[in-house]
Formats: sequence, C-alpha cells, structure tokens
Amino acid sequence: MTAQRSPFAPARIEHRPAAGDQIEVTVTYLEQREKPALAAPPPSRRKTAIMRAENPPVHFYRYLYELIGAPYNWVSRRRMSDDELASIIHHEKVFLYVLYVDGVPAGMAEIDACVADTHELKFFGLAPDFIGAGLGRFFLANAVNLAWSGGPRRVRLETCSLDHPAALPLYQKFGFAVIDRRTGFIERLARPEKPSPKTP
Repeated sequence: MTAQRSPFAPARIEHRPAAGDQIEVTVTYLEQREKPALAAPPPSRRKTAIMRAENPPVHFYRYLYELIGAPYNWVSRRRMSDDELASIIHHEKVFLYVLYVDGVPAGMAEIDACVADTHELKFFGLAPDFIGAGLGRFFLANAVNLAWSGGPRRVRLETCSLDHPAALPLYQKFGFAVIDRRTGFIERLARPEKPSPKTP
C-alpha cells in the first residue's frame, strides 16, 4: 500500500512542457525504513548551532529558500502568496531548522510530519558559501535524527538532477534507498546577470 502523502506535498514536476521556459528534470524519491546510527561531529574550528525557527516570518523563510535553493532551481514555494506559505511553515507539524555557522545562517532543513507514519525531509541544503566545508554530513545527520524523533515508520526525501551532484550519493550513504524515479518538466529560473565591473 502506498504511504499517505502530506497535504503540503505539491507535485514537483509536470509530465509535459507547459507554456514558458521549462527544463527537464529527473526526480529521485528515497526512503529510510529504520533510524540509522549516525554520529557526525561538527567540523573543527567552526562555531556551529542548529536551531528550530518557530513560526518563522515569511520574509525570513523566503530569504533562506532563495539563498539555498536558487542555485538548484527550487521553484515550488516561490509563486505562493504570503498567506499560502505561512499556512505551511506555521503548521504545527512542520518544523524548520536552521544551521548557523559562526553566527550566520548556513543551511536549512524542513521536516514535514503531517503524516504520522511517514515524515518527509522536505527541503535540505547549504548556502553556497558553506558548501565544501564538511558541514553537509553534520547537518544531514542531525536533520535525519530530528525527522525520526517523532516516531514515524519511515523517513522520505527527494532530490533531482538539478541538485548538487553530491546530494544523491550522500543520501544513499546515510541509508536512504531509491523507491521511485520520475522525469518531467519544471519552470526554469532566470539567472540574474552579474554586475559589470566598476570603473575606478
């Protein structure tokens, strides 16, 4: 029997191109059936903290979503109104955790626990300035432990062909198994033009 999906799980892809600029993606769905034994110490010489953002302001969530997701074409929350977005991120079964490194936001992990037996790691990622510093394993280990803390039967997440190339191998190293793959189309985000160099 297929596990029930959260009400905050809109389809990520369309099966055929729609009007506008679209890009083809393959989405990989992964699942853990038991809590893994994870112990990833924080990187040395970095002051790290993971804090839950309780009822985060919509503008703060949008800041994190853009900072972390724009390089990987995260689009599902961009077109939502403030009220629509607030109804999700302020839900009592949705948990937003922010990774801070040396006092500044460096990553986000959103856990959707609306379905009692299936908790989803809905969004997970690091800010560009903190990729490659050994923080991904530390943050993911903690995020997975937090997803299991509510007592589900399984934890799920998804990644796509636009995400960082290390994402899928890392999830598999953490014990996530592929349960499905689907190919479709999503909106392509416009890349901002780089500013011209200033003349002296």
